[in-house]
Amino acid sequence: MDRQKKNLVVIKLGGSIIDSKDSAVADILRLSQIGYRVVLVHGGAKLVTRWMADQGVTAEFYQGESITDAKSLSVVTAVLAGLANKETTAALIDAGAKAAGVSGVDGSLIAGRVRDPKLGYLGDVVKVNPQVLEALLDAGFIPVVAPVSLNTEGRKQGDPLLLNINGDTVAGEIAAAMKVEKLVFLTDVDGIRDASGNILTDITTEQVEELLSSGVASGGMIPKLKACLIAAGAGTTCRIVDGRIPHAIIDAIGGSRSGSTITARRR
Repeated sequence: MDRQKKNLVVIKLGGSIIDSKDSAVADILRLSQIGYRVVLVHGGAKLVTRWMADQGVTAEFYQGESITDAKSLSVVTAVLAGLANKETTAALIDAGAKAAGVSGVDGSLIAGRVRDPKLGYLGDVVKVNPQVLEALLDAGFIPVVAPVSLNTEGRKQGDPLLLNINGDTVAGEIAAAMKVEKLVFLTDVDGIRDASGNILTDITTEQVEELLSSGVASGGMIPKLKACLIAAGAGTTCRIVDGRIPHAIIDAIGGSRSGSTITARRR
């Protein structure tokens, strides 16, 4: 396996904590100041749900991911690639960081396909082209990535050019494609729990697969764990931590034992 790119990290800012991101912004700025190259991927499901309600649309979910019809896709694009992305980017700039907001569309970063027509325009990643991220990182910027992506493979006539791909999935695929050192998920839970409700501090990809197949993992934890399987398979160490705790990112990168750490078992 190729050596991981040391000091290159992907941070996934969960939509459940995007409204309280001040500590995360401070941590990301600090990491960039001490030599880390950071790619920030954000969600925004809570914000999307609020906007959809304002439009008279009820958000529907399947295994923690948003079912996305054409009307929902318009709201998702406007909120994630627009408001959520620009507010997050602006917060970093206001704190003194060099940051640039992009989506999975820009630079053909994320090419995808519809997963299942029953789920509408909810997609899976087909290919990651990290060139735009590498260019921004080389220029000293922190890329801030919204997960709205390109609808490329199998697109039918009349279908939109855009897809809604889960932010956790996008973070895992970017981490794997760029062979980053660490992938950190900031969420509103304190880690992965087993069937008895105990926090699993250290967990292998084999154990993750068991949690998924047994149904112990549910809701929004499902796409996170699937993303960890993708990234850990490429050699990346994955952390799932409680982003509500101040300086959770610094602690996770520094080796704190809080939350859960997922690694591939060495063969």
